[in-house]
Amino acid sequence: MNIKREGFSPQTLLLFALFTLAVLALCVAVGSVRIPLPEMIAFFTRLFGGSAVRPDSGAFSSILAVRLPRVVCVALTGAALSVCGGAMQGLLRNPLADGSTLGVSSGASLGAVIAIAFGISIPGVPFAGTVIMAMLFAFVSLMLILTLAYRLDFSLSTNTIILVGVIYSMFVSSIIAFITILAADKVKQITFWTMGSLSGSGLPDALALTVALVICGGVLITHARELNAFAVGEDNARHIGVNVERVKLVMMITVSALIGVCVSIGGTIGFVGLVTPHMIRMISGPNHKRLLPACAFGGASFLMLADLAARVILNPLELPIGVVTSFTGALLFIYIFYTSRRESHA
Repeated sequence: MNIKREGFSPQTLLLFALFTLAVLALCVAVGSVRIPLPEMIAFFTRLFGGSAVRPDSGAFSSILAVRLPRVVCVALTGAALSVCGGAMQGLLRNPLADGSTLGVSSGASLGAVIAIAFGISIPGVPFAGTVIMAMLFAFVSLMLILTLAYRLDFSLSTNTIILVGVIYSMFVSSIIAFITILAADKVKQITFWTMGSLSGSGLPDALALTVALVICGGVLITHARELNAFAVGEDNARHIGVNVERVKLVMMITVSALIGVCVSIGGTIGFVGLVTPHMIRMISGPNHKRLLPACAFGGASFLMLADLAARVILNPLELPIGVVTSFTGALLFIYIFYTSRRESHA
């Protein structure tokens, strides 16, 4: 099976990177308070050590302390979710798969909601309780799902894992609804968080996301050859020397860890890991050595633009970013699915 795609080269990947940087600059410049282009040029030149005219101190402080950390967190979250989606679609050979298919996103959400509802925290470390609970429940959920899937099917087939993940997500949703009713005084906070928002993110969050993306994303990309082998079926992958069960376990744990970090910081943000890999695959082709890095840039750009829309559509009010991604993602997925069906019947 030929997994190469003509026309996609390192130069194309460079264009992805440049486009992502351009989107980042746009999202930093535009918001509830618009920053003039000369101020933005002066800011970035000064930020990278250039000898530009000193930017307005108020604008410089606002960008550096508030807007830039948020936009960076949004970009890192989008990149992480998109890479997870691309990896899971390749691993499970299912176009509807993404990181949340395993039920890990739901498990991480449950942990974070419990921390918010019952005030679980670590003294002196803001939001640490939410982060730790989200990651802990992400791992526990993965182990539970894999155990149930193994009990039902010793071969851990993709259909069994997806079925158990969907059922587990529905079960967790009912528990979250029950906890929300119990914690009446935290309903607004829980509801806004479950819709997804990175409005309160800062430099510590950006650092945590960077470390998680570098480590977990690196693991996923180093397994690109195995993901390419999965494209022709698990049996064929075994015949060429791939340890199917080990690769599945390693990648699912890695995806769970990365999604756990993203959910603990930004809440539940849907459709990024589902739609973005489909869009990128149309350009890069199915080779995961190129697809996964391209997904990182595509996911970052997509989520930054969604966050920008969330900030400016109802200015001065701000929409949860999950509302924007779900709306645009659903429309894009319908379009992609419709066009692919037409091409397959042509």
